[in-house]
Amino acid sequence: MERRTPVRGSHGRVRTTNRRVARLRTAIPAALVATAFVGACSAGPGGVAGKVKDASGQGANAPGMAAFYSQKPAWKTCDDDEETPGDESEMECTLLRVPLDYADPGKKDIRISVMRLRAEGSGPRVGSLLTNPGGPGASGIDYLKNTFTDVDPAVHAAFDIVGFDPRGVGGSAPVVCLDDEARDRTNADDGPDPKDPGAAAYADRLDQEFAAGCQAKSGDLLPYVGTRNVARDMDVLRAVLGDGKLNYLGYSYGTYLGALYAEEFPDRVGRLVLDGAVDPAADPLDDAIAQQVGFEQSYTRFAEDCASRPRCPLGSDPDRAAEVGIDFLDGLRTDPLPTTLDDGRDLTSNLGWTGMVSLLYADEDQGWRALREAFTRAMDADDGTAFMVWADQYNGRGEDGRYDGSMDAFRVISCADGMAEAPSPQRVQEVLDRLHKEAPLFSRDLTAEDLDDPGCEHWPFRTTEKPHAVRAPGSDPILVVGTTGDPATPYAASERLAQGFENATLLTLEGEGHTAYGRGNTCIDDAVTAYLVSGTMPAPGTRCS
Repeated sequence: MERRTPVRGSHGRVRTTNRRVARLRTAIPAALVATAFVGACSAGPGGVAGKVKDASGQGANAPGMAAFYSQKPAWKTCDDDEETPGDESEMECTLLRVPLDYADPGKKDIRISVMRLRAEGSGPRVGSLLTNPGGPGASGIDYLKNTFTDVDPAVHAAFDIVGFDPRGVGGSAPVVCLDDEARDRTNADDGPDPKDPGAAAYADRLDQEFAAGCQAKSGDLLPYVGTRNVARDMDVLRAVLGDGKLNYLGYSYGTYLGALYAEEFPDRVGRLVLDGAVDPAADPLDDAIAQQVGFEQSYTRFAEDCASRPRCPLGSDPDRAAEVGIDFLDGLRTDPLPTTLDDGRDLTSNLGWTGMVSLLYADEDQGWRALREAFTRAMDADDGTAFMVWADQYNGRGEDGRYDGSMDAFRVISCADGMAEAPSPQRVQEVLDRLHKEAPLFSRDLTAEDLDDPGCEHWPFRTTEKPHAVRAPGSDPILVVGTTGDPATPYAASERLAQGFENATLLTLEGEGHTAYGRGNTCIDDAVTAYLVSGTMPAPGTRCS
C-alpha cells in the first residue's frame, strides 16, 4: 500500500518542552500521532496485563467471550464524517463490540470503529488484511481513507483491506486528557532555560497536570488501553471477519502490536508484515537513546547534503551546516518567528524542532527537500509558517485549531505499555555520556535530571508489561522489514525482532526514511506483495537499494 504525502507527522518529539529525552514509539509518515516520555510508569499495584493473563491466547474459548467472537457485523456505507476523497461508496463501516476488561468480559463492553475496502478483481481471494499505521495513537480509519486509492492492485484483488481505530483512539472509545487550548500551550511552550534550577520541577508539574487531566476525563478507560488488549481486540475482529488466521500489515508501532498478537495467538498468525520494527525486548531508555542518535544521524546527513547544494540556508560548509540549523532552532526560544497563519501563532523553538523532526521521517527526496524549503523560508524570510504547518500536522492539529486526540492517546498508551525502573545515578551518567558523544547536537542541553525524571511517574495505574523477546512458537512465517537509515525505529531493532521470532525473515531496504513498503522501491514492494498475495517469502538476507 502506498502512503501519500511526505510527512504528516510521527509519534513523538525528540526534544520536548522540558528537554527530556522522549520515547519515540512510531507511526508511518502519514499518521497523526503525538509525544510521550520515557520512564517508569508507577502507581498502584496489580496491572491490567497481569489480570487478564489467564485469558491470553484462548480467544473464543475464554469464559464469557463466545458472544463477542460470534457477533455479526452490520456493514453500512460510511457516514458523511467518515467519507473519503474519491469514490467513498467503496468503503464500508461498522462497529465491533469487545470487552473493556478481558478479565471480566461481562462487566462492560466498548465499540471499535472498523472500515473495510472490499477485495476487487478476479484473482484468488486470500481473506482480510488488517492494517495499523503506527503510533500508538494513529487512526487506522484515517490511514485507510488516505491510502485506499493507492492500494497495490494485486493486494486489493486478494484481500479486503481493513482499517480500525485501536481502543482509546479516534472512533474507538477515545481517551481525552487535554482540551485544544491546553494542547496549543503545551506544544508551543519552550519552558524555562534548561540550566534553570527550576526546570525539573516545571517538567514534573506538567506531568502531574497531564495525568490528572487523563484521570478526570478518561479514568474508566485508562487501565484497559494497552497494546496487549488491542491485540486481543484484533483476534475478535479476525474471527468476526471470517478469517481463520490473521493477515496483517503493521508499520512501526504497528510492529509491536503485531508482535504481541503473535505472542498471544501464535497458531492464528497468517501473513504478518512488520515494517519499521519496534523491538519488544529493548530497554525503554536504550530504545529512546537509539532514536535520539538515529535522528541526529539522519539530520546530519540532511545538513551535509544541503551544504553541497546551491543556496543552502545552512551554508556551504558540510562540517558546520548541522550546527547552524540547530543554533537557529534553539534561538527561537528568545526570538520566535511570525507566521502567516490566520490564528497569529508564532513559531517557538519547541514547534520548530517538532516541524524539523517530522520531516526526517520521509526519505531524502521528499523530506529533505521540504526541510530545505522550511529552513530557507524561516532563515531568509523570517517566516516560520512552513515549520509551523509541519509541526501542526505532526501534532494532529487541524486548520480549525482542533486536535485529533492522537497526542493524548500516544502518551496514554505508552504509559499503559511501558514500565521501567528509575535508572540508577550510574546508569544515568553512562547514558548521558553516550548521548553527548553520539548525538551532541540533539543532547547538548540535556542534563541528568532529564534522564532521571520519568514521564509516567504520576500515572494512576501500574502495568506489568516488561521488555521481553517475542518467540511466537508454532506461528506461520513472519516477514520483518527494516530500513538501514530509519531514524525513528533504527535498523537494529528490525534485526533483533526478526531474530527473536522462532519463524521470521528479515527484508532490508538500504536507504533513508521511516519504513519501506509502499515508498516506491520496486524490490521491496514486489517482495512484500508476493508474500502477502501468495505467501512467497523473500530469500533470507535479501537487501534492496
